[in-house]
Amino acid sequence: MNNYLYQYNQLYSGKLLKRYKRFLVDVELESGEMVTAHCANTGPMTGVSQIGSAVQLSKTDNPQRKLAYTLELIQVDNMDNSGPTWVGVNTNLPNNIIKLALEKHLFPQLGEYKQIKGEVVYGKEKRSRVDFYLTGNEMPIYLEIKNTTWSQGSLALFPDTETTRGQKHLRELMEVLPKNRAVMLYFINRGDCVEFAPGDSADPVYGQLLRQAIKVGLEVLPCRFDVSPQGVNYLGLAELKI
Repeated sequence: MNNYLYQYNQLYSGKLLKRYKRFLVDVELESGEMVTAHCANTGPMTGVSQIGSAVQLSKTDNPQRKLAYTLELIQVDNMDNSGPTWVGVNTNLPNNIIKLALEKHLFPQLGEYKQIKGEVVYGKEKRSRVDFYLTGNEMPIYLEIKNTTWSQGSLALFPDTETTRGQKHLRELMEVLPKNRAVMLYFINRGDCVEFAPGDSADPVYGQLLRQAIKVGLEVLPCRFDVSPQGVNYLGLAELKI
């Protein structure tokens, strides 16, 4: 039995019919039922939102939810014709999965931290929250997570659109250096990518800032994850192409 880092509850298979208003997708379930599901990923989902693609939805019984279904996975064809790949598109999940990975100390690059805190306020005006703050090392670690689904062949890219918020995070991470460690973790939410690079064609400013940040001490962890309707497993680091 596969010991998944994260295991999905029951998922429902279907076919993507339409995506609209950023937050909504129409799906035809295997049963033939047509449903509207919530899409947590508000970005363009470049290359992973083709009409007719196989999808997987989760379902909640929470009566407070306006939409019972949530889009979790989309299946895409690899450019090298090696077969289809599942891509995780629920942007609410990566931070939860990384917390599980941090608790298991799956990233030796981070050292022997002892405490994990989430959503810690930081930045010049204290208006931002870093995803994780790790202490117990010689220096505290500010750890930011970015979900990554865009690819060109086996090369994962982030971002897939202009992100002023992402640019801001890079600037703020640079500010905590050198008295602290700053780490950007790219959650590559598909198992077919073995390399990572900034998405310069989508946001050249972000690429410039990332390279500048690396020069002054930002650490980059491009983390590969195998994603399937059964669960998610950590595969190790992709090769960084800067």
